[in-house]
Amino acid sequence: MKKFLLSLLDLIYRKKCYFCNSSKYSLKMCPDCYEELVFNSINPERIIEGVNVYVCGVYEKKLQKLIRGLKYHRQKELAYYLAEFMYEYFAKLNDTRDFQVIAVPLHKNRIKKRKYNHMELVAEEFCRLANLEPNFELIKRVKDTRPQYKLSRKERLANLSDAFEADTAKDLHKPVLILDDICTTGATFEEMIKTLRNCGINEIVCMASSSPVC
Repeated sequence: MKKFLLSLLDLIYRKKCYFCNSSKYSLKMCPDCYEELVFNSINPERIIEGVNVYVCGVYEKKLQKLIRGLKYHRQKELAYYLAEFMYEYFAKLNDTRDFQVIAVPLHKNRIKKRKYNHMELVAEEFCRLANLEPNFELIKRVKDTRPQYKLSRKERLANLSDAFEADTAKDLHKPVLILDDICTTGATFEEMIKTLRNCGINEIVCMASSSPVC
C-alpha cells in the first residue's frame, strides 16, 4: 500500500513540461522541447561601438514561449533552460577571458512591479555553467524608461539616453559580458556600452538569447 501511495503521489506531483505538457521527465522543459530550440550561426549579428553583439537564436516558437514564460508569467524555473541555451552558444565562441557577467538592469519601479529581473536569474545560472562571476552592481538603470517595443531606433536611443549609471567603485579592469533576452535594434546594448566605456571599460561582449524574425 505504501509503495502504491508513493507512486500515486509521484504521478500527481510530477512536473509537467511548460511547452508540451508531458510529465515523462518531470522537468519544466523536457529534453524533446529543448532540442527544438534552434541556434543562430556563431558570428556576431552586428557590431555596436566596436563591440561584437551575438544573438543565440530567433524569437519564435519554443524560444519565444521560453522567454515570455520567464519574463511575464513568473516561470522562474525556465531561467535555467534559457541560460543553458545561451551557454551552449557561448561555449562555441571559444572566448576564454575571465568575464564579469552583467544582466541588462531594470529600474527599481519595474522590479517592484515584476518582482524580479528575469535576466539576473538567467545570468546567475549562466555563470554557474560557465564558471564566471556575476557583477550586478557594476551598472544600474537610473532612468525609468518607457517600454521599447513600439519605438523606432531613434526613439529608443532617446528613451535610453542617460538611462544607465556605472559604479566606479566596482571592478573596472575585468572584461564584461552583457546578457539580454531580445536584441531588436541594439539600442540598449549601445547605451550600456557607452556608459561602461566612460568608466574606462573597453573589453566588452554583448549576447542576447534572441532577435525578432526579420
